[in-house]
Amino acid sequence: MHDSMFHRMPRWSRIRAGKTRTTAHFPSASATVLTILVTACTVGVLGPGPAAADPVRLPGTVDIPCAGGTLNQSADWYLPSGQPRGLVWVQHGFARSNDNVAALAETLSTAGYLVFAPSLPFLNLDGCTLQNLGSNTPFLDHIADLFATAADPTGVLAQSLAAAATHAGRPIPEMPGLLAFIGHSAGAEAVEYVAHRLHSTYPTTWQNLRGLVLLDPVKSFLGDNTDRALTDLDATDLPVLAVSGPPSLCNNFGSGTTALQTLLHRPFLGVRLPAGEHTDAEGTSSDALGELLCGVPQAGNVDAVQRLTTGWTDDFFTGARTTGYYPDDVRAPGLVCAMPGAQPLPAT
Repeated sequence: MHDSMFHRMPRWSRIRAGKTRTTAHFPSASATVLTILVTACTVGVLGPGPAAADPVRLPGTVDIPCAGGTLNQSADWYLPSGQPRGLVWVQHGFARSNDNVAALAETLSTAGYLVFAPSLPFLNLDGCTLQNLGSNTPFLDHIADLFATAADPTGVLAQSLAAAATHAGRPIPEMPGLLAFIGHSAGAEAVEYVAHRLHSTYPTTWQNLRGLVLLDPVKSFLGDNTDRALTDLDATDLPVLAVSGPPSLCNNFGSGTTALQTLLHRPFLGVRLPAGEHTDAEGTSSDALGELLCGVPQAGNVDAVQRLTTGWTDDFFTGARTTGYYPDDVRAPGLVCAMPGAQPLPAT
């Protein structure tokens, strides 16, 4: 984590040119204000919860229709230690895999959620891809179908979970009815579009969708999936929150965040980490290629991403607004106390 993410305390003495003397270095007004605000933030910010049992990862697969055939894709399930609080779909980014979101999936499972983390193609001649390279909307429509039929024991999603649990010699968990979607990079566009599809086509499942978290979202170079989805979601009360990094090549110079700020008219859209890396969402699950191309995850940023993602997801399911995860205009105007170095994202 860069030093800029933390306030610095003033120094009150130093040694100069062999002479020792005390010199008063008073902090600037802006530094004093920041220190006061950060101090105010410490009141009411939630710390780590009680230790929970390690989540259980169940490797498996999921069958997704593609053009005239079916793709059998890798799909990991993460089981919480007790009754699941809800089902959370965690989607990796462009040219990545479910292995690269394992750390985030484990964090959410530890918080009590049943997590579904599939690997989706980034190249496919039939257009069955995570990002839009021409027209991937029929493929994403089939992803929406997975969630629309999740409650059906004979549905594809339930069958995927049952097969993974059986292969691991574990009881088959009950599929939760309530949902939340979390997407990183191009995966953020995918979860936006699938949420839009549920809203337009599956009203019952739509009522069970509690919110979206977008992690450094990226728009596809082709198509209008992001714009179409956000324009539709703008007319709803579905919570949509983002943790973004600064504009860079890996996030298409902030294209997904700009679209969010332009098309979704909400008082709070999430935060930007000024020194963030595109790989922060992957954390310890990133790899050499991701770090070479898109930066090395920074520990402080990774903690912020996981803390905010989990905190917001908790609030999606409970309907609460937990102090510390949103701007506190009373005690610390302009700051999100769970991450005082983050910049709230305003709508444009």
